[in-house]
Amino acid sequence: MTSGGDAADPAPGWRPDVLGAGYEQHTLPLPPDDAGPVVATLVRRVPAADDPDLGLDVLYVHGWSDYFFQTELADFWGTQGARFFALDLRRYGRSLRPGQIPGFVTDLATYDGDVAAARAVMAQDVPADRPRRLVLMGHSTGGLTLSLWAARHPGEAAALVLNSPWLELQIREVGRALLEPVLQVDARLRPAHRLPVVDRGYYTRVVSDAYGGEWHYDLTWRPERGFRVTSGWLAAILAGQDRLARGLDLAAPALVLLSTRSALLPRWDPSMTRADVALDVDGVARRAADLGRHVTIARIEDALHDVVLSPPAVRREAYATTARWVAGTVTLTDATAAAGRAPRPHGPAPSRPRLHVRGPDRRRRR
Repeated sequence: MTSGGDAADPAPGWRPDVLGAGYEQHTLPLPPDDAGPVVATLVRRVPAADDPDLGLDVLYVHGWSDYFFQTELADFWGTQGARFFALDLRRYGRSLRPGQIPGFVTDLATYDGDVAAARAVMAQDVPADRPRRLVLMGHSTGGLTLSLWAARHPGEAAALVLNSPWLELQIREVGRALLEPVLQVDARLRPAHRLPVVDRGYYTRVVSDAYGGEWHYDLTWRPERGFRVTSGWLAAILAGQDRLARGLDLAAPALVLLSTRSALLPRWDPSMTRADVALDVDGVARRAADLGRHVTIARIEDALHDVVLSPPAVRREAYATTARWVAGTVTLTDATAAAGRAPRPHGPAPSRPRLHVRGPDRRRRR
């Protein structure tokens, strides 16, 4: 279940990342949890010489069955005056070790340790008299995880940018109320019980260049139909959503990016190339109001589940929207100029060196 190296953990410190030039990774040792030894991995973009510096640090957290590979997103934050860091959580991506159950936790608060370790490394070269403001960015389950983290750590984050955060179950509050008691029983008795796969691979078909999409990434770390969900992990998600539904009262401003439509269909349909195929975006939009006091919801036409993996024109709009919001809410700079600095989409694939996809059956035939 590993890629790009052997099972042994590397020596501490920054070293070259699998994304190639301009990216480095730092393995973060963590105390063992209930399921055994774990590490997290912090990835950083090396700032470009012409990047402005407005004193921001962005910490990005991926979603389920995912890891950080979106270099265009990192470049965007560089143009907005931020240092960019991404965290591969324990048992995901660069942090997944042989024999581990991918993504397994039984409480989303477990990730407090991952975030604390990341922030400690991020602060190592920051002068004490010039602290940097933290902007949290999370996608899907990462958005839920960081929202809950911010509620447990008031005053630590200056802002949150949530990219299609999984704030509510697809069957909404009524369905969650019916499902949660049954699932909690199974989670207590068999937390590692693997549930049936419900992902039909449609999202991978839309985004992966192995199936005609635009983006190249490692299908070992982000499988075609996702990793199998465990009852313990899903119970943790439902518990987190229930906590959010009671209101987090975040003081930090939050921007929520969502598609204008969902396509939660049992069979392939071309509309899936212009919609969120994972979440009920209308249900998430309604739940977003429970995040806190200052929430902006931006609905992006034709956006995919990961908004920054959408077609070029769509993600150009998403970047411009985010830049204007950051300028007007966080950095208090010229919003028009900030949007103009946003990088143009890189084209048919990220400009960084391509990653190796394990297994000959995973490669697109040419």
